[in-house]
Amino acid sequence: MRIHSSNHPWFLLAILVVLLSFSGALSSTHKEKTTSKNPKKEVTYDGTSLIINGKRELLYSGSIHYPRSTPDMWPKIIKRAKQGGLNTIQTYVFWNVHEPVQGKFNFSGRADLVKFIKLIEKNGMYVTLRPGPFIQAEWNHGGLPYWLREVPGIFFRTDNKPFKEHTERYVKVILDKMKEEKLFASQGGPIILGQIENEYSAVERAYKEDGVNYIKWAAKLVDSMNLGIPWVMCKHNSAPDPMINACNGRHCGDTFPGPNKKNKPSLWTENWTTQFRVFGDPPAHRSVEDIAYSVARFFSKNGSHVNYYMYHGGTNFGRTSAHYVTTRYYDDAPLDEFGLEREPKYGHLKLLHNALNLCKKALLWGHSRTEKPGKDTEIRYYEQPGTKVCAAFLANNNTEAAETIKFKGKEHVIPPRSISILPDCKTVVYSTAEVISQHTSRNYVKSKKANKKFDFKVFTETVPGELKGESFIPVELYGLTEDVTDYGWYTTNFKIDDNDLKKKGGKTTLRIASLGHALHVWLNGEYLGFPDSGSYLEHRYTGPRSVSILGLSSGPLDLTEKNKWGNKVGMEGEKLGIHAEKGLKKVKWQKFSGKAPGLTWYQTRFDAPESKNSVAIRMNGMGKGLIWVNGEGVGRYWMSFLSPLKNPTQVEYHIPRSFLKPKKNLLVIFEEEPNVKPELIDFVIINRDTVCSYIGENYTPSVRHWTKKNDKVQAIADDVFLTANLKCSGTKKIAAVEFASFGNPTGTCGNFTLGSCNAPASKQVIEKYCLGKSECDIPVNKSTFQQDKKDSCPKVVKMLAVQVKCGRTNKN
Repeated sequence: MRIHSSNHPWFLLAILVVLLSFSGALSSTHKEKTTSKNPKKEVTYDGTSLIINGKRELLYSGSIHYPRSTPDMWPKIIKRAKQGGLNTIQTYVFWNVHEPVQGKFNFSGRADLVKFIKLIEKNGMYVTLRPGPFIQAEWNHGGLPYWLREVPGIFFRTDNKPFKEHTERYVKVILDKMKEEKLFASQGGPIILGQIENEYSAVERAYKEDGVNYIKWAAKLVDSMNLGIPWVMCKHNSAPDPMINACNGRHCGDTFPGPNKKNKPSLWTENWTTQFRVFGDPPAHRSVEDIAYSVARFFSKNGSHVNYYMYHGGTNFGRTSAHYVTTRYYDDAPLDEFGLEREPKYGHLKLLHNALNLCKKALLWGHSRTEKPGKDTEIRYYEQPGTKVCAAFLANNNTEAAETIKFKGKEHVIPPRSISILPDCKTVVYSTAEVISQHTSRNYVKSKKANKKFDFKVFTETVPGELKGESFIPVELYGLTEDVTDYGWYTTNFKIDDNDLKKKGGKTTLRIASLGHALHVWLNGEYLGFPDSGSYLEHRYTGPRSVSILGLSSGPLDLTEKNKWGNKVGMEGEKLGIHAEKGLKKVKWQKFSGKAPGLTWYQTRFDAPESKNSVAIRMNGMGKGLIWVNGEGVGRYWMSFLSPLKNPTQVEYHIPRSFLKPKKNLLVIFEEEPNVKPELIDFVIINRDTVCSYIGENYTPSVRHWTKKNDKVQAIADDVFLTANLKCSGTKKIAAVEFASFGNPTGTCGNFTLGSCNAPASKQVIEKYCLGKSECDIPVNKSTFQQDKKDSCPKVVKMLAVQVKCGRTNKN
């Protein structure tokens, strides 16, 4: 930052430091009292699996966090999770959501944990509860409330009396509430498993013996409550008895050393379905083929429980995200941010669960054997001698070429880096590499109803003059703001003589070493510009660490420890609550003239978008700040921080329908940067009406065609053949075929291209099978598409690529 000469030697420096959360309401009670009509369930375990009421179980679980969606969204999300083949939902419990103020608990709205769990129970599913105390989860301060830092003598997550006392009190409040509502399996409820602490091996070395003692204490705490469920500790292989050590990661079938006792089952608590994103990141994606391979491999090696983290990521509303983490969370999960099925990830995993269920008896009661027929091939199978019970997993770890495996007298071609599942040791019903589920592309349709000409009004914050302060170093930011705002002001005075600014060939520069996430700087009122979870969390420092001026004739001038620093918490508009109707009239708004400085509030009105689909706001033309709709915090946006692809990391920001009213919704934006263009903002409606299929003619027919009876795999129909299934959501029907090719097309859903080989009748065939229908099945074979029996490219293994558009017909 350049400093220019002035007519006077004294300068006033004002710095606004912005913190995008720290890494790492009135109390209400749930009035609905229930007495569970479900029978009590005994949950135990052995070296094979969890045992529920004497029955071993295979558990397919997904992480869904209740504060990251709204209560009106929960029923559909949970229902879709069950339809995706899950039988368990896993959730963290967020301490700073439930006890933001010490001693005042909140269990209402998005914090209504009891309601969330009862909805899961209503859908006939189990629950894994992870009460922390530390959760990480890319959530502000790792889920720990700010006030905990102010407790005298406290050290987090170690053998520290104040921390253990507050942790015990909080954990007991949560678990006693679950017990009061009869939500534990031992009471007939859905909670079958608990987790205390989180990924402790990452910090254990820092705390040494005190860390070991703390973990033993945490284990004893939950075990002593006698809640009738097993408890796990994830990513902590030395978890003390009776805790079950569990795995987190992408490939626990290869990285997990296994349970630390033979009588404990192999549990996978976090299979990361993608990589969470931070502002400045390019798009992240983990293929469903890789996820399916990892799950099949884990189950083939004595695994009996997998949890997809996340199954639905949702939204980091308001200021809840951790440092730099985007407002959209784990959008590439099987259910996207809006709760819609992300295909083929959703469908391919659903079929995997079907295939594993066909293997259930063999996996849970059979004896395992392993053969290594080749360098890159492996056979793992389970059988009960003297019976027909048998299931096999044929693995090819060659990443480039298919391999042929001969097993029980039959040859099977296994695609590169894949596992084929044979529930009877004879019939391949599923391949992790062959995706036959439909694909979808998400569309953002500009709303006609909401995007009428916006009448923006503005209010600009005043840059403070000299603030009173006695500190000779800038106060730590997180402690200054007490986590009620992202913003903190720092001011100081300094004196420079004219001779100091006349160094030959040099430039005078203000250098700030800051652990905040952004800075805005003013010198004598002139804006200078906007530059670009672990141990001892309670002592993490944020804000400016050092401030100095370089390039002076007399040498560097250190302002950090020689100047008095004044400070101020937050924006005036925040204190007055001008983001909501009640505070709106507390300041004087001006009509937007087309240009405004930084630190400006913008407000306008809009009508709710048409239809019942999910809604988002596109922040085109804006820089960085916060969004509110009708007083509800939508989240942080950062359009000016571009990824390496020269695009913002996130453009669309979810506005739940429950935030909206039919007319005159209040939109308030706090924008940090100057000269933005709010007129470019628009509202969009989200759908997944673009549906595709991309299937090879040599793929394995769907596991849906198979069932198991008397330990024998049987075809549901007389003739089992490969089909491409296309299905519209809700009451919509296939209105148009936008692309079709049986040959060697390339591309992805929404962007297919014809190859050198193509059956001319491809589009007509698809229209015949699908137009006007809500769902259709297309046989994937040459006879369907080459009706004249002529194959112009016989040496090409054919792929079928189809793209259709779903919509409402006139009758609908």
